[in-house]
Amino acid sequence: ALDPEDIQLLVLCSQEAKKSAYCPYSHFPVGAALLTRDGKIFLGCNVENACYPLGICAERTAIQKAISEGYQDFRAIAVAADVQDDFISPCGACRQVMREFGSNWDVYLTKPDGTYVLRTVQELLPASFGPEDLQKV
Repeated sequence: ALDPEDIQLLVLCSQEAKKSAYCPYSHFPVGAALLTRDGKIFLGCNVENACYPLGICAERTAIQKAISEGYQDFRAIAVAADVQDDFISPCGACRQVMREFGSNWDVYLTKPDGTYVLRTVQELLPASFGPEDLQKV
């Protein structure tokens, strides 16, 4: 797990990223802040599309930004939304994309007041399929 100051920064960054969300259809802004092993933070927000299936979640936006800039080793991600009474959790597609880059890294599920719960990718996607499974054939 991260130091308390690093967690707070990551949560604040995810809340900041949420402000850029493009969500004219769902009106459900989501932000994500992805921390690489060497300390770089990539922000992501959800980006909807009039052709609904073409939208992309905040978590995948952040991951794709990191990958496109040469980073593949992740330490943690924080996810933020405006949901007041529950911690926001990644969708199944985002969980699978996270799993592509390992199962033992941290996911901080947050509320607008900055509180959070910590899960690992493994906890969010148990009995998962990953790159190493392709070597089993």
